[in-house]
Amino acid sequence: MKNNFSDPLTKMDPLGYGSGTGSNFSFAYDNAAFSDRILTIQIVPNSKSDGEGCSSTAGDLDRKRKRRREETSKQNDADVLTQREDKVLNCTMLDTEVLAYENQDEEAVAMAEESSSRVEMTTDHPGGGVASKSTDSFTHLNSAAALSVKTIRISSAILAAQSPFFYKLFSNGMRESESEKQLVTVQIYASEEAAFVKLLQFMYSNTLSTIPATAMLDVLMAADKFEVASCMRHCSRLLLNLPMTCELASLFLNLPSSVSIADAVQPLLDAAKQFLAAHFKDITKFQVEVLNLPIAGFEAVLCNDDLQVASEDVVYDFVLKWARTHYPNLEERREILGSRLCHLIRFPYMTCSKLRKVLTCNDFDPELASKNVLGALFFKAEAPHRQRLLVAEEGNASCSSFVERAYKFRPIKVLNFELPFQQCIVYLDLNRQECNNLFPAGRIYSEAFHLGGQGFYLSARCNMDQQNSFHWFGMFLSMQEQGLETFTVDFDFAALTTLSEDYVSRFKGSHTFTRGKGVGFRNLVGIPWTTFIAQGSVYFINGVLRLRAVLTARQ
Repeated sequence: MKNNFSDPLTKMDPLGYGSGTGSNFSFAYDNAAFSDRILTIQIVPNSKSDGEGCSSTAGDLDRKRKRRREETSKQNDADVLTQREDKVLNCTMLDTEVLAYENQDEEAVAMAEESSSRVEMTTDHPGGGVASKSTDSFTHLNSAAALSVKTIRISSAILAAQSPFFYKLFSNGMRESESEKQLVTVQIYASEEAAFVKLLQFMYSNTLSTIPATAMLDVLMAADKFEVASCMRHCSRLLLNLPMTCELASLFLNLPSSVSIADAVQPLLDAAKQFLAAHFKDITKFQVEVLNLPIAGFEAVLCNDDLQVASEDVVYDFVLKWARTHYPNLEERREILGSRLCHLIRFPYMTCSKLRKVLTCNDFDPELASKNVLGALFFKAEAPHRQRLLVAEEGNASCSSFVERAYKFRPIKVLNFELPFQQCIVYLDLNRQECNNLFPAGRIYSEAFHLGGQGFYLSARCNMDQQNSFHWFGMFLSMQEQGLETFTVDFDFAALTTLSEDYVSRFKGSHTFTRGKGVGFRNLVGIPWTTFIAQGSVYFINGVLRLRAVLTARQ
């Protein structure tokens, strides 16, 4: 049969096991007339770890995760950030305060999975002795007393055709003896009994009865243990057809590592990650939920280029809080930040004040912190065409540190001067899509910056003229509420065009600010909105509108 490598769910294993031909031998299940072996299933108690059952079922993992989430929620019901667009610039740099439940140790689960089955075959020898074989794939369980023992008549040909595990088992047995009466003993945990029985039934019928998603995941894990590739693909297809929810996506991403690396499971994990990234696009609205995600889900959310956050400073605080709550041990936290989480933070788009805090943050390895901060500062200092080149070079990366997100507060470049007087030059770039989104009455804010110790921010707006006849593009400067009562600033707003090699001044003046107040010009570019935003507009260079504000403090 020709293998189909185009679809991971239909990819065949190298030995051709589990081809999924659809043959139905359900009539032969536990039927003496069509069986040549007797399978003895020894069901032993679940092992104990820290007082809890070390169950490998998805249902138990889900219940433990919910219990941890409820415990965390009781402690932190009031710990949810709120954000108001008109006020948020005054608290942009504040640390995000959110809590999450303790992280699930996937490696520990994987270890439990790998050691959770003991399979041996005993053959009656002519001399009365017993030969015993154990497969290389599994480790013997502790010799615990079985809770119960069940027997099922099986066909070695059917099971061997579906599973290289059983093929190896039966092949070894045939070399040991020619006796037709061969007993196969499988020892499993009590929590695995239902899934294992359904797996055996699938190997005969190539189908599964309708069962809950958690039970389907249990069958998937059992199929992985016993190397039944066709069942893994079948379970993945059925699970992909279910309506995706946050709980279901979290269960998929909580699968043991031995299962999650299988090709048949990758579409399932990809679908879960895509769902979480889209569902939690605005993480400020779902902070508790996002902080409760397993690390794979957390990575998927923060890899999203369209993540709606005020600034990258918020992402930094979010990652740091997740690491602190899931990994209270400093050494473990540094390890997970360096190996899994640090690349989620786009340091080049963080503010300089926050980058200073990174250098003194004890959670990061000092060498790693210095490397990321220096890289961010070099990127900020690069010319625009060099920045675009760096972004293009990382185009194939799953999570690029140079790609700009859809920030609510746009990143800016600021040059500060103290002599001969306090002055700053602020550069704000907006792409065409961002400007399109402003119509008919939207606004977009810059990150906060400081002049003379006082906080300010720029805003771009689409607004009507005083006669409400036309829409125009406007630019405004506002002072934050904290700080001085009044502050006088000379300002000069300019824009770069295709007709000039330098910024052209469009609006200048002097203004005495009071807390929370601003000044600006409704029609910065002097043309109606439709002309300003049209293709071929002189104000968009390679699809980017480049604005500049020169601000001088007056005592």
